[in-house]
Amino acid sequence: MTSRPAFHLAIPVDDLARARAFYGGVLGLSEGRSADHWVDWDFHGHQVVTHVVAGARAEAGHNPVDGHDVPVPHFGLVLTVEDFQVLADKLRAVDTKFVIEPYQRFAGEPGEQWTMFLHDPAGNALEFKAFRDEAQLFAK
Repeated sequence: MTSRPAFHLAIPVDDLARARAFYGGVLGLSEGRSADHWVDWDFHGHQVVTHVVAGARAEAGHNPVDGHDVPVPHFGLVLTVEDFQVLADKLRAVDTKFVIEPYQRFAGEPGEQWTMFLHDPAGNALEFKAFRDEAQLFAK
């Protein structure tokens, strides 16, 4: 992958212990700075911050894509196909309840990709995807 600017994303959570168990334990992200009500995570070189926000609603709705109801908003990463499969296996091993199970979409079309959707413990939707050819990321 090419060198890109890192993004920063702050998301609401209702319980830092559960956020730590998911982002640090399940996803294996390194924890950065933290305080009583927030934690910085190294999201593969990007900064995701989980902030405790009582009563926050993470998901606004859904949008149909390739026959599935994609949760909106969502965020995630574009991985290599190998890293995608390793993560999918790891998530299955801890009995993750997927919103959309790992599968290949747009097969044979521009932008063919592997994708999966899941929620963190606070209900924030995440998508992980992989392209056999990352040059297809914005293909029409």
